[in-house]
Amino acid sequence: MEGGTKPDLIEQEIGIRLLWANYRCRIAFTWILVLGESAAIALIPLFIGKAIDRLLDGGGIAAVTPLASVLILLTFFSVFRRAFDTRAYGTMRVFLGRCVVERNGDQPVSKLNARLDMAREFGDFLEEHVPQLMTASVQLLVSFSILLSFDIALGASAGCLLVLIAIIYACFHPAIFRANRDLNEQREDQVNVLEQRAIPRVIDHLAFLRRFEVRMSDIDAALYGIVFLFMSAFILVNLVLAARIDAITAGTIFAVVTYSWEFVESGFALPVTLQQWTRLEEIRTRLNKTAEADS
Repeated sequence: MEGGTKPDLIEQEIGIRLLWANYRCRIAFTWILVLGESAAIALIPLFIGKAIDRLLDGGGIAAVTPLASVLILLTFFSVFRRAFDTRAYGTMRVFLGRCVVERNGDQPVSKLNARLDMAREFGDFLEEHVPQLMTASVQLLVSFSILLSFDIALGASAGCLLVLIAIIYACFHPAIFRANRDLNEQREDQVNVLEQRAIPRVIDHLAFLRRFEVRMSDIDAALYGIVFLFMSAFILVNLVLAARIDAITAGTIFAVVTYSWEFVESGFALPVTLQQWTRLEEIRTRLNKTAEADS
């Protein structure tokens, strides 16, 4: 922990900012590794396209040397980052658990148990979702730049797709927050239900959990279904636009198709991260409630 453990943890708001305040160096280092890995991933299709053109021109083994270098660099970043992440974020989860116990120690065991599990999701977000978002952001930027370099119409279609995704998520945000709130409230009551050892009560509890999980799943399905329709249209439009580029080569066609698809895949990471952020906002509010506010 950078600077040591602060003595007034109980006074601090539990959340991402608390982790950043105490572990900023470790978090920043993981982000540097993620950016290096993301940049290597984003460059692979471009180097594959260039290798194709050079091989078709009789370039021999030298044609794939740049591609091989990028793949080796990607391997280094990927292996080292995963080894470091596990240790760094494991320490942060222990720290968050201590904060939850100190702040929520007067809560019933059922709520405290559920909130300990919820607090771990802040570490999960930094370890899993933030790298995904950073990778997606780098790939979106690289894909957009390369598509724009091939033809301005390709870049314009990519920009329109991002705006549409943002608008669609904004419409779904309130429903996602409410669904997470209802699910978390039910989970906080689980230990109390089990302590009663009443089978009908347990069955009702499980049925409520199922209902809330189904509601969240339906929201996810609707969100991704709508987003995927626009993304499918984006792929088809770019295929048509690419075919109209003058003097286009096989390698360029490959790059256009691949970066269009990468743009779509990266675009999917945005709603996923935004959904998780909405869930964390609900959890942050819940963890920082006082016992009086809960009662």
